[in-house]
Amino acid sequence: MRPLLLALALTGAAIPAAASAQPVAVQPLAGTRLDIAATGDVSRVPDVAVISTGVVTRAASASEALAQNAARLDRVRAALKRAGVADRDVQTSSVSLNPDYVYADRQPPQLTGYQASNQLTLRFRDIRNTGRILDALVKEGANQISGPNLTVDRPETALDEARQKALTVGRARAELYARSLGLRVVRLLAVSEGARFDNPVPVVAMARRAESDASTAIVPGEQQLSVTLQMSFELQ
Repeated sequence: MRPLLLALALTGAAIPAAASAQPVAVQPLAGTRLDIAATGDVSRVPDVAVISTGVVTRAASASEALAQNAARLDRVRAALKRAGVADRDVQTSSVSLNPDYVYADRQPPQLTGYQASNQLTLRFRDIRNTGRILDALVKEGANQISGPNLTVDRPETALDEARQKALTVGRARAELYARSLGLRVVRLLAVSEGARFDNPVPVVAMARRAESDASTAIVPGEQQLSVTLQMSFELQ
């Protein structure tokens, strides 16, 4: 009986220690709350170009339009492989087959053939070679090209730099408000990250040279990456 009583006593002694762990009370706001938004910007040269290209063929029958389209697309994909574009950077974005009609006044539509389309989305990781590859695709049968969308492949390091800038801007802005009001910044109450955004490259990305050896030129320019923080301070 005595060992049992001793165990119960030890258990009872441990309960107050566990119960004493209480959440830390949040210090109440004693001064003026200041809410601001601060944005940090960084610039990077894009290192990836995303371009849409494809083949559109027309023929009298649907099967013929599809067959011609498949043959030309095979040549396009072979050209991509020869240029060193990895399979993971080539993705089918759309395939379609549509009838072609001629419409005349007061006449029913007349079927004239079929149009087949197969579109690919390409990622070029060496922007300097993008123009040369596009020219090769056109020679192999690609008759639709749009883009490019120039992006930064791994933006996290740049975004972390933008976050640091946003924090610095936010703190400096809070100090400015405090001095203007005859107060001082006591503490940071809260911080949250808003939407990040990438500004488009402000240059025409695709162009033609006028020389005899004309080829498509891709101009990467610079891209701006931004992070906006919502920050709250206490002023006294």
